[in-house]
Amino acid sequence: MAEITVIDEKPQLVAGMRRKGHYREIAEMLASLFEYAMSCKAIIVGHPLFLYHEKSVEEAKRADEAGNADIEVCVPILKNIPENDRIRCYELAGGKMAKTVHKGPYQECESTYMELFDWLQKNNHKIIGPIREGYVNDPSTAGLK
Repeated sequence: MAEITVIDEKPQLVAGMRRKGHYREIAEMLASLFEYAMSCKAIIVGHPLFLYHEKSVEEAKRADEAGNADIEVCVPILKNIPENDRIRCYELAGGKMAKTVHKGPYQECESTYMELFDWLQKNNHKIIGPIREGYVNDPSTAGLK
């Protein structure tokens, strides 16, 4: 069982990219976002994030299978960088959030999400915005030998 805590997340400026597709595109999107941010000499001040807009594991599975999952990746930055047709800068809202850590391959995170959703329900909490996945390692290489 994963430890779940409630934290008070501060708002943060991010550079982000959003599109419809399959979740397997997250690593590619993050690489593209980082490439652009670095070309603009962005000062990155935190771990990259994936914003999970679907509200349940079942909804996410259906959206991914159909290729219309709402995929958004972002990276916290110190100050705005130039925007283009794919990347924009905005303030990601803060607030009280449930936090847990998944340890293991990305392909096996479903059980961590199920524990989180069960915990939210048992503790009378509701999801009111996108779920955030923060990456402390590289999702394109994690678990590879």
